[in-house]
Amino acid sequence: MGKIEIYWISTGLVSLLYVSSAMIYVAKRDWVREAIVGFGYPGYLQPILVAIKVLAVVAILSRGNIALSDLAYAGMFYHLLLSGLAHIGVRKPKGALPAAVGLALLAASFITQNAARETPSPYAQSAAEQRITLAKRSWIWVA
Repeated sequence: MGKIEIYWISTGLVSLLYVSSAMIYVAKRDWVREAIVGFGYPGYLQPILVAIKVLAVVAILSRGNIALSDLAYAGMFYHLLLSGLAHIGVRKPKGALPAAVGLALLAASFITQNAARETPSPYAQSAAEQRITLAKRSWIWVA
Protein backbone atom coordinates (compact mmCIF):
# COMPACT_ATOMS: atom_id res chain seq x y z
CA MET A 1 0.00 0.00 0.00
CA GLY A 2 1.35 3.41 -0.95
CA LYS A 3 1.85 6.44 1.27
CA ILE A 4 -1.08 8.27 -0.28
CA GLU A 5 -3.48 5.44 0.56
CA ILE A 6 -2.07 5.15 4.08
CA TYR A 7 -2.55 8.89 4.53
CA TRP A 8 -6.16 8.97 3.41
CA ILE A 9 -7.19 5.81 5.27
CA SER A 10 -5.53 6.84 8.54
CA THR A 11 -6.74 10.44 8.24
CA GLY A 12 -10.27 9.31 7.45
CA LEU A 13 -10.34 6.91 10.39
CA VAL A 14 -8.91 9.38 12.91
CA SER A 15 -11.35 12.01 11.62
CA LEU A 16 -14.22 9.55 12.04
CA LEU A 17 -13.02 8.79 15.58
CA TYR A 18 -13.00 12.49 16.45
CA VAL A 19 -16.32 13.39 14.83
CA SER A 20 -18.10 10.39 16.37
CA SER A 21 -16.59 11.27 19.74
CA ALA A 22 -17.85 14.85 19.42
CA MET A 23 -21.32 13.53 18.55
CA ILE A 24 -21.30 11.31 21.63
CA TYR A 25 -20.25 14.30 23.74
CA VAL A 26 -23.35 16.13 22.49
CA ALA A 27 -25.82 13.22 22.51
CA LYS A 28 -24.87 11.86 25.93
CA ARG A 29 -24.00 15.17 27.54
CA ASP A 30 -24.65 14.22 31.19
CA TRP A 31 -22.88 10.87 30.99
CA VAL A 32 -19.81 12.43 29.35
CA ARG A 33 -19.71 15.27 31.87
CA GLU A 34 -19.77 12.70 34.71
CA ALA A 35 -16.94 10.77 33.08
CA ILE A 36 -14.84 13.92 32.59
CA VAL A 37 -15.35 14.92 36.22
CA GLY A 38 -14.56 11.33 37.25
CA PHE A 39 -11.15 11.71 35.62
CA GLY A 40 -10.51 14.79 37.71
CA TYR A 41 -11.09 17.36 34.95
CA PRO A 42 -13.63 20.18 35.23
CA GLY A 43 -17.01 19.52 33.63
CA TYR A 44 -16.98 22.78 31.69
CA LEU A 45 -14.40 21.24 29.32
CA GLN A 46 -17.09 19.21 27.56
CA PRO A 47 -18.43 21.88 25.15
CA ILE A 48 -14.89 23.14 24.57
CA LEU A 49 -13.76 19.63 23.62
CA VAL A 50 -16.68 19.25 21.20
CA ALA A 51 -15.71 22.44 19.38
CA ILE A 52 -12.00 21.64 19.36
CA LYS A 53 -12.53 18.09 18.08
CA VAL A 54 -14.62 19.28 15.15
CA LEU A 55 -12.29 22.19 14.37
CA ALA A 56 -9.23 19.91 14.47
CA VAL A 57 -10.79 17.60 11.90
CA VAL A 58 -11.70 20.57 9.69
CA ALA A 59 -8.15 21.96 9.96
CA ILE A 60 -6.54 18.67 9.00
CA LEU A 61 -8.90 17.78 6.17
CA SER A 62 -9.05 21.26 4.62
CA ARG A 63 -5.38 22.03 5.23
CA GLY A 64 -5.92 25.67 4.28
CA ASN A 65 -3.07 26.69 6.55
CA ILE A 66 -0.16 24.27 7.07
CA ALA A 67 0.77 25.71 10.48
CA LEU A 68 -2.84 25.39 11.68
CA SER A 69 -3.00 21.82 10.37
CA ASP A 70 0.20 20.93 12.21
CA LEU A 71 -1.16 22.59 15.35
CA ALA A 72 -4.30 20.46 15.04
CA TYR A 73 -2.13 17.34 14.78
CA ALA A 74 -0.25 18.40 17.92
CA GLY A 75 -3.47 19.10 19.79
CA MET A 76 -4.91 15.75 18.80
CA PHE A 77 -1.71 14.03 19.88
CA TYR A 78 -1.82 15.56 23.35
CA HIS A 79 -5.55 14.99 23.69
CA LEU A 80 -5.25 11.31 22.79
CA LEU A 81 -2.23 10.87 25.04
CA LEU A 82 -3.93 12.52 28.01
CA SER A 83 -7.16 10.65 27.34
CA GLY A 84 -5.38 7.30 27.38
CA LEU A 85 -3.43 8.20 30.51
CA ALA A 86 -6.62 9.39 32.24
CA HIS A 87 -8.26 6.01 31.64
CA ILE A 88 -5.18 4.19 32.90
CA GLY A 89 -5.02 6.54 35.91
CA VAL A 90 -8.51 5.54 37.05
CA ARG A 91 -7.65 1.89 36.46
CA LYS A 92 -9.81 1.43 33.35
CA PRO A 93 -7.20 0.38 30.79
CA LYS A 94 -9.81 -0.88 28.31
CA GLY A 95 -11.04 2.70 28.00
CA ALA A 96 -7.58 3.70 26.78
CA LEU A 97 -7.84 1.44 23.71
CA PRO A 98 -9.54 4.03 21.44
CA ALA A 99 -6.87 6.56 22.38
CA ALA A 100 -4.09 4.07 21.56
CA VAL A 101 -5.66 3.27 18.19
CA GLY A 102 -6.16 6.99 17.59
CA LEU A 103 -2.50 7.69 18.34
CA ALA A 104 -1.38 5.05 15.84
CA LEU A 105 -3.71 6.43 13.16
CA LEU A 106 -2.65 9.99 13.92
CA ALA A 107 1.03 9.10 13.63
CA ALA A 108 0.45 7.36 10.29
CA SER A 109 -1.53 10.35 9.01
CA PHE A 110 1.06 12.87 10.15
CA ILE A 111 4.06 11.01 8.77
CA THR A 112 2.50 10.39 5.35
CA GLN A 113 0.76 13.75 4.86
CA ASN A 114 3.45 15.20 2.58
CA ALA A 115 2.97 12.38 0.08
CA ALA A 116 -0.72 13.18 -0.32
CA ARG A 117 -0.76 16.97 -0.11
CA GLU A 118 0.59 19.63 -2.46
CA THR A 119 2.09 21.93 0.17
CA PRO A 120 4.43 19.97 2.45
CA SER A 121 4.62 20.27 6.19
CA PRO A 122 8.17 20.89 7.38
CA TYR A 123 7.56 18.84 10.51
CA ALA A 124 6.17 15.74 8.82
CA GLN A 125 9.37 15.23 6.83
CA SER A 126 11.55 15.31 9.94
CA ALA A 127 9.15 12.97 11.76
CA ALA A 128 9.36 10.49 8.87
CA GLU A 129 13.17 10.70 8.92
CA GLN A 130 13.21 10.11 12.68
CA ARG A 131 11.02 7.03 12.25
CA ILE A 132 13.35 5.59 9.62
CA THR A 133 16.44 6.29 11.76
CA LEU A 134 14.88 4.66 14.82
CA ALA A 135 13.73 1.67 12.79
CA LYS A 136 17.23 1.12 11.38
CA ARG A 137 18.79 1.38 14.83
CA SER A 138 16.42 -1.17 16.31
CA TRP A 139 16.83 -3.58 13.37
CA ILE A 140 13.15 -3.33 12.60
CA TRP A 141 12.13 -1.89 9.29
CA VAL A 142 8.67 -0.38 9.20
CA ALA A 143 7.42 0.15 5.67
